[in-house]
Amino acid sequence: MTEAATPNDSSTPLDSSTALDIDIVVPCHDEQGTLAAHVRRLHHFCRTSLPHTWRITIADNASTDDTGRIADDLAAMLPEVHAVHLPLKGRGRALKAVWAASPAAVLVYVDEDLSTDLAALEPLVAPLLSGHSDVAIGTRLAGSSRVVRGGKREFISRSYNLLLRSTMGVSFSDAQCGFKAITRQAADHLLPLCEDDAWFFDTELLVLAEHAGLRVHEVPVDWVDDVDSSVHIASTAAEDLKGMWRVSRGLATGRIPIDPVYDAIGRQPFTTPHVGIIGQLMRFGTIGVLSTVAFALLYALFRPAIGAQTADFLALLITAIGNTALNRRFTFGVRGRAGAGVHHVQGLVVFGIAWAITAGSLVLLHTTVPGASHGAEVLVLTGANLVATLVRFVLFKAWVFRTRRRPVLVRPGGPTAAVADAAGPIATTATAAAATRRVDEPAA
Repeated sequence: MTEAATPNDSSTPLDSSTALDIDIVVPCHDEQGTLAAHVRRLHHFCRTSLPHTWRITIADNASTDDTGRIADDLAAMLPEVHAVHLPLKGRGRALKAVWAASPAAVLVYVDEDLSTDLAALEPLVAPLLSGHSDVAIGTRLAGSSRVVRGGKREFISRSYNLLLRSTMGVSFSDAQCGFKAITRQAADHLLPLCEDDAWFFDTELLVLAEHAGLRVHEVPVDWVDDVDSSVHIASTAAEDLKGMWRVSRGLATGRIPIDPVYDAIGRQPFTTPHVGIIGQLMRFGTIGVLSTVAFALLYALFRPAIGAQTADFLALLITAIGNTALNRRFTFGVRGRAGAGVHHVQGLVVFGIAWAITAGSLVLLHTTVPGASHGAEVLVLTGANLVATLVRFVLFKAWVFRTRRRPVLVRPGGPTAAVADAAGPIATTATAAAATRRVDEPAA
C-alpha cells in the first residue's frame, strides 16, 4: 500500500541556502513495477522521522522499461526527490557517480526493494554525522538482527562473509546488505580507488575503508528477502571472487595506494586488520613464489662469476631482505618503522636458517652427483628454497611477527601510552577517570 507524504514533517526544510546532511541514493534498473510505491514510502519516512536535512536521489542506471519516466514523475511531485539517469548499467557505477556529485555530508544508499526496515536509517547515519565513524553498514548477521530469507541465500551470505574475514583481514560482518552510508570525506578518498562498477563495489569499498584505518559502524537490521530479486547468485558470486582476488593482489603489491588514505583520515594510532591464517598463507605464498623466482634468477646471474655457495648466499640474502619487508607489511600487517630494525635482524636469523637448508642441499647434491650441472643446481636449490620458505613462514608467525596483547593506557588530555605487561597485572596510579583498552600489537 502506498503511503502518501503528510504535512507532519520533522525534518528541516531544504532550500538552496541549507546545508544538506544526508543524500539517500536509490539505485534502480528496470523497477517500473515497484519504484513509485517504494520511493513514496521512503519519502514519507524521511519527512516524519529524520531530524536532518535530506534528499532522495533516484539513480536510474540504463533501465529499458518505464523506470526513467516514473523517476522523473516522482521528482516532479515530491519535494526533496531528485532523479539522475545514467547511460550504463551497474549499481557501483551509479553510486560512484551520484555520491561524487552530491553536496551532502553523509552519503547513503538503500536497495530499491527496501528490504531493510527503515527504522535503522537514523542509527545508520547518526555516528557519521557526529564524526564518531566514517562508514556505517546494516548487518543481517548480528545476533540481534531479525531476518527472513531462504536457507540457500542465508548459507551463501554467511559463507561469503566468512571467506572475506578469513582471507582479506576484515572484521565487518555483512558486506552485501544494501543499506550503507559513508561520510563525504571518506568518499572523496575511497571512491577513486574503487574499480568495480557492479555488485562487488560494496565489498571493495568496505575492504579499502577498513585497511585504511577508517571506523566502520555496524547496525543490526530487520530484513525481509525480496522474492522477486533480479540478482543472479551464481554469476554474482563468480564476480565477487574475482574482485576479492583483484583487491587482495592490489593491496599486497601496493598497487592500491591505501596508505595516503590512512595518513589523511585514518583513525590513528591504528592496528592493521588481522588477517586470518588462510589469508596469511595466501599472501605469504604469493610473496614466497616471487622470492623463489627472484632467487633463481639472481643465482643464475651470480653463479658463473663467484661460484655456487657464494652465489647462493648473496641471492638468498637479497631475496630474504625483500621477503621480510613484504611479509612485514602485507602478510602480518605491521605498519610504520617501529620495530622494523628488530624485525629485520630477526629476519636475518631466519635467513641464516634458510641458507643452511639451501647450502646443505648443494653439499648433498655435489656429494651424491659430483660435477652436477648448473641447471641441476638451480633445480635442487629451487626445491630447497621452497622448503626454506615454509620454515620461514612458521618462524615469522611464531617468532618474528608474533602478536601478543598489550594494554594501552589512555589518559584524559594526554597522549596514548602503550604499557608493556611482562610480569603480570599492571598496577597504575592513574585517576579513576583514566580508561584502558587493549589492542593486538606485533611484538618487536
